Amino acid sequence: MSLSNAGNSSIPQSRNTVKVKIGLIGDAQVGKTSLMVKYVQNVFDEEYTQTLGVHYLERKIALGSTDVVFSIMDLGGQREFINMLPLVSEGAVSIIFLFDLTRPETLSSIKEWYRQARGFNETAIALLVGTKYDLFITMDSEYQEQISRTSMKYAQAMDSPLVFCSTSNS
Repeated sequence: MSLSNAGNSSIPQSRNTVKVKIGLIGDAQVGKTSLMVKYVQNVFDEEYTQTLGVHYLERKIALGSTDVVFSIMDLGGQREFINMLPLVSEGAVSIIFLFDLTRPETLSSIKEWYRQARGFNETAIALLVGTKYDLFITMDSEYQEQISRTSMKYAQAMDSPLVFCSTSNS
């Protein structure tokens, strides 16, 4: 009698589950919620809806015998919600810092968002994301060059990859 079950497909394979917390941080109206909803639900809504406090969604993907559950937390960008920053930052594997490519002040404020988030989590992988690329590419080429250079300097200072994206155009 063989003890091997290699040929027996009726035995269910056990699945592992890994939870990965990701925080989305940046000024109001930079596209944090839109990006999160597009990633989780594959939907883009043109209407702006202000996040009050923290918005939370999950997405599960299967990698081999492991289910990876991304727990994504989006912090409202108004300063009144800064007291909830620990909820989004602490325990996050990655913190995505978002700014609007068409509004340079949102890039400038990344310095303070980064400083404060790092106070709660020094080990999270930082990612700098410029949103609304579809609008950005229609702007003056000098402006595009200035924002691109400045954002590259920010990414370098943050030891972070830099990504430009358009949620509306996927």
